[in-house]
Amino acid sequence: MPESSPETHVIDFRAAEQLLAARDPRGAIRLLDSVITAHPENTAARLLRARAFFLAAQLRPAELEFQIVLEREPDNAFAHFALGRTLERADRSEEALRHFRLAAALDPRPDYIEAARFAHDTGDGDGHGERDPGSPNGDQE
Repeated sequence: MPESSPETHVIDFRAAEQLLAARDPRGAIRLLDSVITAHPENTAARLLRARAFFLAAQLRPAELEFQIVLEREPDNAFAHFALGRTLERADRSEEALRHFRLAAALDPRPDYIEAARFAHDTGDGDGHGERDPGSPNGDQE
């Protein structure tokens, strides 16, 4: 196997993005594991791996990755929103609501506001948990 280098990590990161877009979250996770091992401070790779964990229904690892991102970037509205989706899917709606509200306060995008209202109005998160939280720039993959 070829030796890892910064260039191969960039290639792996980009390939993981493509795998996630193609709905292969487990393949993306495998590629991102080596990137994060080599660069544990890389928040973008952690955010991508968190999304992959979410799509692979690995909710606890997704939650942990989103929390790491938020420790480093507490004002990351997407990470709050995606963590809210993860908690909602794990039937932890009260915790999810907090993150939906933070996401909406940080970035009043319609989907963030809707999530905060929906969770608040119904008292639970039913109906939204199976959707991909999307990407930080708002694209659904």
